[in-house]
Amino acid sequence: MKTSKFILLSITTLSMMFLLSCDNGKEKKSQVASVPKVYVAKPYVMPIVLHKDYPGYLQASNIINVVGRVSGYVTKQNFSSGQYVNAGDLLYIIDPLVYENEVNQAKANLHSAEASLDYYENNYNRMLEASKSDAISQIDLIQAETNVRTAQANVESAKAALKTAEKTLSYCYIKAPISGNVSTSGASEGEYVDGSISPVLLTTIYNNDPMFAYFNIEDNQYLTMKVASKNWDSSLPKKVYINMQEDMFPQIEATPNYISPYVNLKTGTLMLRAVFDNKDTDLKSGMYCTVSLPYGEEDAAILIPDASSGTDQSGRYIYVVDNDNIVSYRHIEVGEIINDSLIHVTSGLSPDERFVTKALLKVRAGMKVEPINQ
Repeated sequence: MKTSKFILLSITTLSMMFLLSCDNGKEKKSQVASVPKVYVAKPYVMPIVLHKDYPGYLQASNIINVVGRVSGYVTKQNFSSGQYVNAGDLLYIIDPLVYENEVNQAKANLHSAEASLDYYENNYNRMLEASKSDAISQIDLIQAETNVRTAQANVESAKAALKTAEKTLSYCYIKAPISGNVSTSGASEGEYVDGSISPVLLTTIYNNDPMFAYFNIEDNQYLTMKVASKNWDSSLPKKVYINMQEDMFPQIEATPNYISPYVNLKTGTLMLRAVFDNKDTDLKSGMYCTVSLPYGEEDAAILIPDASSGTDQSGRYIYVVDNDNIVSYRHIEVGEIINDSLIHVTSGLSPDERFVTKALLKVRAGMKVEPINQ
């Protein structure tokens, strides 16, 4: 009987021990399964060129106002608004009849003055010969010489009046002074313009190739760039990069060709200008842009993917995984974006540390993880 009880007790004990061992195995498996796998990586370390962005605007390299300088009716408008015209193309004709008559009158006055000069010169020559034999008085000879000089002055005056009349007539035929696109017309055919007293604006021509980009930098930033950059000569950077709003156009490389010789006391800034080709003229004068100005270099910059960082009230942050695979929250300071996807970490991360690259919402500070290297 005692033997049977002992056997029964042993079987019961073994069963309980087996059940306990099964429960412990499940608990351990559950604990192992609860450690999440996360992708981690070390930051890129590479040399970069540092840039700073400034708001700017585009302006045509040449903007010319076309004006009417005579009075009369517009008899011809020889372009359409917005049309591209070449230098020398005829744009307007203002009724030239009155000015043609003035030219003809000036020519007639010149012919008359030249005829008078010819007469007085011949008369003087005859009297000069007669004076050699004392056939005329010295006073008469002096008077003849004076008449010649007066006639010569009249000829010069008539020539000047003719040039003025011809120049005024040329104002009736208004031609494009430069090549470019014309704006809307300020006068239509049949309209009377009064430009004789004060020039009247008729249209404006914009030469958009090449194009200028204007932007302003702070005076202290200018000094910082001069000291830090290896790419500046005595006054200007070698290149800048133009970015249009919302990345509507590819980045454009431009060459700075002007820097203001003074600092604007009201704003504390210097104006810079850069020039670039705009052969297709898709970019127009007056457009806003962003100018990226290279100002220095960093030989071992720390870079991480932009998507591997988050943003909260403290700014940018990442999750760092230590050697014990424990996650910690880390605030970082960042600079500019490199190659459209990497951010420059200026502080908060060392080159040998691992950071979580994906699924930041699935981790939290203090969590133990199973890292997967990328």
